[in-house]
Amino acid sequence: MNKINIQAGQIIFREGELNNSMYIITSGTVEIFFTHKNSATRLALMKKGDFFGEMALFRAKPRTATARAVMDTEMVAVESKQQLERYLLANPEFAAKMVRILADRLANTNELLISKLNEITTKEIEYQIGET
Repeated sequence: MNKINIQAGQIIFREGELNNSMYIITSGTVEIFFTHKNSATRLALMKKGDFFGEMALFRAKPRTATARAVMDTEMVAVESKQQLERYLLANPEFAAKMVRILADRLANTNELLISKLNEITTKEIEYQIGET
């Protein structure tokens, strides 16, 4: 794992980029955002002890958001599943935190998916009622 120092305002990665690194913040602040129709929407503000970019370790897909340092930030880059496994074994408190956060993110994604599916189903029913 490599320590990285990022200056305030510097982009860590951009939407659409391919790379496999996950980051753990040791000091500073990073914002995660995506851009839609030339408008940036903040998804999260990450601080010391937080992690981001973990999906890059598990899937070979382009980044779905951009990460930018809000203030001077020091991070550790995790570049492989093996590095992550070693880090988690050496840092069980962080491992427990990571499991809690990933479970919350999954639950939020499930809620969003169910909400969108309900919207689609409701529109289909409205459309069918309108046809008769």
